[in-house]
Amino acid sequence: MKKFLLPLLLIAVAGFAATIPDSAKVGHFYAGCQAYSFRMFTVMEAIEKTAAAGGKTIEFYPKQKLSPEQPEVIFNHESTPEVIAAVKAKLAEQGITAVGYGVIKIGTDAAADRKVFEFCKTMGIGIVITEPDVKGLDGIEALVKEFDIKMAIHNHPKRPLDRSYLFWDPNYVLELVKDRDPRMGACADVGHWVRSGLNPVDCIRILKGRIFDSHMKDLSEFGNPKAHDLPFGTGKSDIPAILAEYHAQGYPGPLHVEYEHNWETSLPEIKQSLEFVKNWQPAAK
Repeated sequence: MKKFLLPLLLIAVAGFAATIPDSAKVGHFYAGCQAYSFRMFTVMEAIEKTAAAGGKTIEFYPKQKLSPEQPEVIFNHESTPEVIAAVKAKLAEQGITAVGYGVIKIGTDAAADRKVFEFCKTMGIGIVITEPDVKGLDGIEALVKEFDIKMAIHNHPKRPLDRSYLFWDPNYVLELVKDRDPRMGACADVGHWVRSGLNPVDCIRILKGRIFDSHMKDLSEFGNPKAHDLPFGTGKSDIPAILAEYHAQGYPGPLHVEYEHNWETSLPEIKQSLEFVKNWQPAAK
């Protein structure tokens, strides 16, 4: 890592390096899938499909069914020790590292928030991804410090009919976290920035040193909320420039493909996207 990087960035990246093994790298970055890409399938299938696509990390979300054999069981922070053990065994079998959990609402119920952090600690997950109740950030910060688990604020697209929704704006997210514990930052959903008409590279620069996770999408159109996913390198998100900026900042990931198109048959496109990450190289100096 280059010596001129900000101390804050050094702190944040060191936390990632300590919790994600080098074996979880895809090219220059820790990379894999947001399990929501496989929402039509179960957690166990999502782990298998992530491995089949060439991913090394996974980010779980709270409402996915456990397995084809137990479709009535939901895997989340309310899961039993037996269910958690089964998922951890599946991760080990497939060579996948669980690194994130979300998007989940926190900040409104202290007891419920604690369950989320306890679950992540049990799973070995280092990042809680959320669109929090901002009135509860003090309590969230206390849990971040207690558990040494990062909180990353996710962004959905701008909502023209809901001016109270501000997480789409990276400047707003930065204002929320910049004076707080360095483990409080952002989950950069680059596709939702594209849908909002924002240049993802500009947004990444605004949040430099505070990005702990990234949902990666290459979209069919810029500035259209209805734009859909395409394999990396074929859409309007400018994935090469995004990867170049992350690399220049010293951000190693995780990068999570969140493919929200061709839901039941997207594995080839996701594999192509992860191959793009694997094969990407920084420009020669």
